[in-house]
Amino acid sequence: MLLTETIRVAFSALRANRMRSLLTMLGIVIGVGAVIAVIALGNGAQNSVRDRLARLGTTILQINSQRVNQGGVASASFVKLTMTDVNMIRERSPAVVGVNPQQDRDLQVVWTNKNTRVQVTGTDPNFLQVRGFKMEAGAMFTAADNAGRRRVAVIGGDVAQTLGLDDGSRLIGENIRIQGRMFTVIGVMARRGANGFGDGDEQILIPFNTGRFELFGTDRINDIWALAYNEDSLQVAMAQIQSAMRRAHKKRAGTPDDFSIRNQADFLTTLSETTQTFSVLLAGIAAVSLLVGGIGIMNIMLVSVTERTREIGVRKALGATRGNILLQFLTESVVLCVIGGAIGVFFGMFAASQMERIMGWNTAVDLQSIVLAFGFASGIGLIFGVLPARRAALLDPIEALRYD
Repeated sequence: MLLTETIRVAFSALRANRMRSLLTMLGIVIGVGAVIAVIALGNGAQNSVRDRLARLGTTILQINSQRVNQGGVASASFVKLTMTDVNMIRERSPAVVGVNPQQDRDLQVVWTNKNTRVQVTGTDPNFLQVRGFKMEAGAMFTAADNAGRRRVAVIGGDVAQTLGLDDGSRLIGENIRIQGRMFTVIGVMARRGANGFGDGDEQILIPFNTGRFELFGTDRINDIWALAYNEDSLQVAMAQIQSAMRRAHKKRAGTPDDFSIRNQADFLTTLSETTQTFSVLLAGIAAVSLLVGGIGIMNIMLVSVTERTREIGVRKALGATRGNILLQFLTESVVLCVIGGAIGVFFGMFAASQMERIMGWNTAVDLQSIVLAFGFASGIGLIFGVLPARRAALLDPIEALRYD
């Protein structure tokens, strides 16, 4: 029997049992679609992390205080960070471009008849350089503003919305009341989005000295931010900061640090690795449905062999070889998986697009995932079709013709 004739007969057999064929393909459709959708979701998460990393930069360091163990028990409070630490880093860290201290509190902010509670951050004028923010309108306060303790403020990109405004630039030149004190808005920062260290768009910046002496009333610093020259000098900068901080805190050799230094790149890399792990896990779970679909195909093909025993006997009596019969049933099995895989690809791409449109999740369908899922589905059709096809090919033609 010619190859084309064998394939034609296989398709005819599938068309004769349309409903059974469709239900058999359903497992493959769901499996392939689920694999593509899950991988697309994982790829989208990876792309989102990469975008954050590119937006934040990889040379920014954050220094925080941490609990100190005293007699094997953690103390009730964190060690204070002060301007002594900031000055020590500036003096003893040549690999650091800029150092930015921050004091922040959640305070009540009032503008006209609108009020909200937002993070107010006292910081130096080099905030934009060190933290990687940009101005959208107006200007950043200056060193003179900081030295003179002027009551000026720069608002984050999302603060205006909390006060009922769509355009933050409308607040420039306006007076806002922070904790009962009047401040003049002189600038609006461009939106940057949430990152590994919080949402910088929902904060109001004021000069460090203004906040320290007029609002917060403390010399305690919440965070110290440092900017290294480049990625190559990042480890050197971390070592220099560690040495400077230990000297400022008078730490003896062998004693543990009472502060932590975090690198944003490390933080987001960990997030990326975690996301990738979950994506692989979910894709593996989705792939199980492909195996279930393959078992379903094998089951249906075994039933088909039993139902068509006389047909197989007639074909063998007319000259069909074992190879022809084997090819016919393998073709039916593979066709079921290939068609199911093709439908599953479109289903998966549609599901990915809907997750992005309706739920707002980042998704990215790539060719590799399509080829992987489609190839896996075809391979399942071939593997799970071998047993039924072999059983059909080995039927004795005389016994098959006697079968009722």
